[in-house]
Amino acid sequence: MKSFEIPEIYKSSIIGKIKEVRRQRDRLKKDISPTVLDFGSVKFLLARHFGFCYGVENAVEIAYKTINENAGKRIFFLSEMIHNPDVNADLQSRGVKFLMDTEGNQLVDWSTLTIEDIVVVPAFGTTIEIQNKLTDLGIDPYKYDTTCPFVEKVWKRADQIGNRGYSVIVHGKPKHEETRATFSHSRENAPTVIVRDMDEAKHLAKYIRKEYPTEQFYIDFEGQFSENFNPESDLERIGVVNQTTMLASETQGISDYLKSVIVDFYNLSATESERNFANTRDTLCYATNDNQDATHALLEKSADFAIVVGGYNSSNTMHLVELCEKKLPTYFVESHHKILSDKLIKHFNIHEKDETVTESFIPDNKPVTIVLTCGASCPDAVVEEVLLKMVSFFDDTSALTEVMASL
Repeated sequence: MKSFEIPEIYKSSIIGKIKEVRRQRDRLKKDISPTVLDFGSVKFLLARHFGFCYGVENAVEIAYKTINENAGKRIFFLSEMIHNPDVNADLQSRGVKFLMDTEGNQLVDWSTLTIEDIVVVPAFGTTIEIQNKLTDLGIDPYKYDTTCPFVEKVWKRADQIGNRGYSVIVHGKPKHEETRATFSHSRENAPTVIVRDMDEAKHLAKYIRKEYPTEQFYIDFEGQFSENFNPESDLERIGVVNQTTMLASETQGISDYLKSVIVDFYNLSATESERNFANTRDTLCYATNDNQDATHALLEKSADFAIVVGGYNSSNTMHLVELCEKKLPTYFVESHHKILSDKLIKHFNIHEKDETVTESFIPDNKPVTIVLTCGASCPDAVVEEVLLKMVSFFDDTSALTEVMASL
């Protein structure tokens, strides 16, 4: 796989060595058991896969190369390049400005842009409407395009099945940049509707089985369907693609469920099923799968609590938090700064959508075992800082060099 030039500020000698040791021992990535860092009074279980994925590394390399090669020019990103506060803050410190926030609200008026300005498309991609807007302004939307190749793969598959007469069901969060982009590209060639989760998929099934009136569909899925979408005819032949950062198991579950609904309603045999349901299984993102599989493996081990590191608006990180919460007390933090002391931790509640402070989060038992992982947009350096801060709260710990030598 291609290697990328990543700024030193995002690298970690500790995490880098751990990943390299695991890679050398397991080049085919068949072993997803966690890495154990045993300091004596505290033990860490690190996920086999975590941190910058291919798409993020590609975006980071292009972003910094663009800055370095265009000194003196105004540089804009359509929105946050990736969902990580450290990376976005560093870009802003170098003069980069964001044209929109993560929900598409305008921060800089389009009319202020000139043909001389640099506009970078983030890893999530962008809509055809925005591409056309940039073209009209004389700005090439593809010159500084960091769209993840795996997102583009989803667009291509949506295009392919649309051209074969299928409608596209997008599993994603309707307001997320990537979902908005995928929806925009998909609806160019196919009737398209977004479903947020399995509950919405089950509700959509009512329309597949023609149990609800057409008029109700436009109310229930307001803002989530393409122009002129007709549930009477456009839900007869479908395929499912996804926002790549969603839970892969949930996307597959939705796909399997909707396929069963189609097969049952139209009384299709196994060999006839593809007549009404397109196979899109290969659009699931490898990095999302790897990180989620590695988290499942983490949770097979006994531990006292979990720390998940990443941006609070990072969809893939939130799903790792969801997985960990099912088994352990879980603390979702942006950085080591959120770990206020050995008694207090400020962390994000994904259900209430705000930060909260938990007291006495470290149990009194010894040794303490901590699960540690992060999202695909979190730099290794941030994970290292969290690791070392947690180690500092414990007495009689083995030296880091000793622990690393035992890998």
